[in-house]
This record gives sequence, C-alpha cells and structure tokens, in this order.
Amino acid sequence: MDFDFKAIAQQTAQEVLGYNRDTSGWKVVKTSDTFICHTITQSFAVGSISPRDFIDLVYIKRYEGNMNIISSKSVDFPEYPPSSNYIRGYNHPCGFVCSPMKENPAYSKLVMFVQTEMRGKLSPSIIEKTMPSNLVNFILNAKDGIKAHKTPSRRGFHHNSHS
Repeated sequence: MDFDFKAIAQQTAQEVLGYNRDTSGWKVVKTSDTFICHTITQSFAVGSISPRDFIDLVYIKRYEGNMNIISSKSVDFPEYPPSSNYIRGYNHPCGFVCSPMKENPAYSKLVMFVQTEMRGKLSPSIIEKTMPSNLVNFILNAKDGIKAHKTPSRRGFHHNSHS
C-alpha cells in the first residue's frame, strides 16, 4: 500500500487555509517538514468516553504575511496498526491558522478547525457536552507550550495527549 503522504499533507494544508480565507492569490514562501503523529488520549468525562488514538499526517507551513498553518488529517500508517487498548478515531482536515492581528502585529490571531470522528458508541449529546471544554484546555496548554517550544527537527514522533 503506497500513500503519497506529502501530497495528502499539502492538500490538507490548502483545505485548512481555505476555511480561514479565500485561497486565490496566495503563494508559497517557505516549505517545512512533514511528519506522522500518533496521538493517544486518555478517557475523559468521568470515564464515559474511552481512550482513543489517532494517526495523523501533520504539515507545518509558513505563508506570506507571517501566517503559519499546522494542518493534519488522519491516515492509515502500517507502523501504528489499531490496538485493542484504544478506539481508533479519525480526523478530517483539521488545523490551526496563526497570523498577526492587523490592528496590532505584536499579537496573533489563532483559529482552530476541528473535524473529529470519535468513533465507537457515543451519543452526540455526550460529545457536545465534553468536547468544548476539552478543546479549551488544549488551547490553554498549547499557549503555554508555544512559549517554550522550538520547531522539532524530528521527522516523526510519538505524542501523548492528556486532557
């Protein structure tokens, strides 16, 4: 099974960018490293939502105007087959678009797009009640992490997400 991960990553980045603004007229300024990320979530909502894992192709790119995009999309990756310990979730094109605020370029605007299929047997009401607070916690943790984080030079890594 051969996948063109680079092509999928580039297409995903373009889709995420399209969610944020009209894509006509943009040009590539810089390329980046592309990597596979295996994310494992713990159970949450008092154990009513079981642990999940996701295999995502992540693409980081800087565009004109100091706009940065981190896009991701779930892919099948043989090195991380599904496990009985987790329910395999699926992310449709997701991402973060970070750009300077026009009113004050010293501050950034961060837009997050999430299109996750949790899979398994979950009622929509449970997901609607738990996901917003989980995403807010994620953003707050990301804010702290951005301050201390340098761009990784590794091509792939294992990431554990704790909610």
